[in-house]
Amino acid sequence: MDHPQTTAAVPDYAIRYLTRDPRPDASLPAAFAVAVARRVQRFHRRLPEYGPTGLVRLNRLARAWGLADILVKDESQRFGLKAFKVLGGSYAVARLVCIKLGVALADIDFHELTGEAVRRRLGRITLTTATDGNHGRGVAWTAQQLKQPAVIYMPKGTARARVEAIRAHGAAVEVTDLNYDDTVRLAWQQAQANGWEVIQDTAREGYTEIPRWIMQGYLTLGLEAVEQMAATGRRPTHVLLQAGVGAFAGALMGFLVNHYRDDPPRFIVVEPERAACILASAAAGDGHPHAVGGDLDTIMAGLACGEPNPATWNILRDFASGYVSCGDFVAANGMRILAHPLPGDTAVEAGESGAVGVGLLDLLANAPALANLKQALAIGPQSTLLCFNTEGATDPANYRQILWYGRYPLPPKPGVAPAHAT
Repeated sequence: MDHPQTTAAVPDYAIRYLTRDPRPDASLPAAFAVAVARRVQRFHRRLPEYGPTGLVRLNRLARAWGLADILVKDESQRFGLKAFKVLGGSYAVARLVCIKLGVALADIDFHELTGEAVRRRLGRITLTTATDGNHGRGVAWTAQQLKQPAVIYMPKGTARARVEAIRAHGAAVEVTDLNYDDTVRLAWQQAQANGWEVIQDTAREGYTEIPRWIMQGYLTLGLEAVEQMAATGRRPTHVLLQAGVGAFAGALMGFLVNHYRDDPPRFIVVEPERAACILASAAAGDGHPHAVGGDLDTIMAGLACGEPNPATWNILRDFASGYVSCGDFVAANGMRILAHPLPGDTAVEAGESGAVGVGLLDLLANAPALANLKQALAIGPQSTLLCFNTEGATDPANYRQILWYGRYPLPPKPGVAPAHAT
């Protein structure tokens, strides 16, 4: 595959990266077009408690780091569930139910979908999925609204708080002794054995519609973000997108290249060092997705995935300018920076997976060891960077350990300016 690229590692920070130019001949992904996002947002506006989440401007931090602006789309307050994932689960389940009813989603109100008449027509439908926490909670919340059962499978090491948050919506939860990817396979096996409906964001042979609907559900937060930026005359030059299987990153990248089609921002995909399947796929250089194995051990539970989603891999392959994997301390530092901002900036409650973009940005702005990466990505005084805080403190015990007691500290290195330098 003719796609010149540069790869490098920064061992002191457990960082590996790859940079290259986006493909100039790549087709815009129609599944994530602006018109699709507007249809999805119309559905979400009918959900109880819907409201756009905030776009936080960290102007003083941007000045301290020698940047034009830093914007953070804060999903920690979405529907009171502390994560964006419910946007995908609710939209996909609603589409599925409408197909079973033989009606168009645009022609039925969400209140009707949750009513007794619909339940009598549908009968009992059990929803199931594998999750690290946030997606499963979104599916469980949706099942609760529909008064339908849900069975949620979670990988080994899942935090108890995430398990209990899902059970609070009435779902049955099983924590396995498997990693995330094997837990996905287990959920599929159980669904086939019991006749359940799988609501998973990873496509596989013969299973593409529901993953596409889930990813389209995420477009609502992207549309909110560009509308919020436009209202203040801003647009991003760079977008940092964290990736697990790549469903969120691919969907948002697909939407943003459609929205800014004449002058798209540079996209940087960020992953944990032990679960960097998107970076591994890009580095392979053959244009195909590649899995990584092992325990996928990371505090960024929402990103602990070893197998790329084939439905969005082509988008991540064709439109990204950089792929970066980093250690857990990068996410932990991002959490501390967002929770304790410079005076005048707004504090943001960010979980491990939500804060990694800001944690990486700290190093790009301040660590001399990453100067080559910063230059390759053309980050400088004219740059406006958009990050997505995809979750709040979904594991409160670990959140306190990181903020109160400095768990996962950033390795001290000569020449690195403090995060809150003025």
